Amino acid sequence: MESKKINVSILQMSSVIGDVNSNINKVDKILKENLKFQTDVIVLPEVWTVGWACRYFQGSAKYQDDILRFLSETAKKYGTSIIGGSFIEKNEQGYFNTCPVFDRRGNLIAKYSKNHLFSYYGCDEGNFVNAGDAPVMVELDGVNFGLTICYDIRFPEIYRAYAKSGADILVNCAAWGSKKSVEWEVMTKSRAVENQCYMIALTQSGEIENGEYNLGESRIIGYKGNEISSIMENKEGFVSGDLDISEMYEFREKCKVLSDIKDNYEVKVLCKN
Repeated sequence: MESKKINVSILQMSSVIGDVNSNINKVDKILKENLKFQTDVIVLPEVWTVGWACRYFQGSAKYQDDILRFLSETAKKYGTSIIGGSFIEKNEQGYFNTCPVFDRRGNLIAKYSKNHLFSYYGCDEGNFVNAGDAPVMVELDGVNFGLTICYDIRFPEIYRAYAKSGADILVNCAAWGSKKSVEWEVMTKSRAVENQCYMIALTQSGEIENGEYNLGESRIIGYKGNEISSIMENKEGFVSGDLDISEMYEFREKCKVLSDIKDNYEVKVLCKN
């Protein structure tokens, strides 16, 4: 096949809880200080606009137009597509934890709303936002990106659906807690390996509130589970990786996992009398 490569950059940040304007300024500053080269796609973390504090979610929705305008202008300024992490969107159906995607010209071309809401261990996301109803795959520069947010990573079915639909790169934008480092690494690398896709696993860094911290271990993962680029310290950062899509497809031809998937895995339950 014709050679196809894409450069993806990830921005890890520590959001200021409940302060949308400060977080917009922070993203702008990190990009100005770190984006010294042409990249094809920039990816931001989950709820970077407000931080992981559900009680601020609905109030932050009043800034949604400002957030989308900033991302659009940033895409145009740098001539890059942007997978905008997530913000809290309000529409006629209610509130949603939504990932917006912009092309290089600043056009909003897709939105994905988080399908699985995390409401455990004292978190109550489901009391403040509604769950999205479907996966969303978007094409950027001829490459297919399957979009997910944080808790979605625990549901391999959504990633398999993306793989079967032609995904090249799987994306999980998160605000992942620091106490779940092993789960984050294992699940994100597993989603890459089992679906023979590149994986963008991006989370926030820094303190959330009251001694709770984000993990801050963001990775660009290869289709074999290797780390291409990473920000392993719990601090703000910006890294990039060159992803060779044609090489990935050559590997798929040698190791035909995806073509060996059966349409039905109905379990035969054998019970003792």
